[in-house]
Amino acid sequence: MREILAGLPWWVKWVAVPVIALVVFGGLIASVVGFVIGLLFKLLVFVALVGGLIYVVRKFTAGSSSRSDW
Repeated sequence: MREILAGLPWWVKWVAVPVIALVVFGGLIASVVGFVIGLLFKLLVFVALVGGLIYVVRKFTAGSSSRSDW
């Protein structure tokens, strides 16, 4: 492979080959990136919901324990 690319001009190696790769694998790359971004968003929503639940439970349990001290 190195010998094949060695005889080609620089613009073929650094412009044409990456453009062809993006055209051929563009849909695959876009779907993988979309899946990863969707997964990260769902993970962020999950962490926010669990954090909110922990906050609410601690607030209510702290409030109920202080009321029992009366």
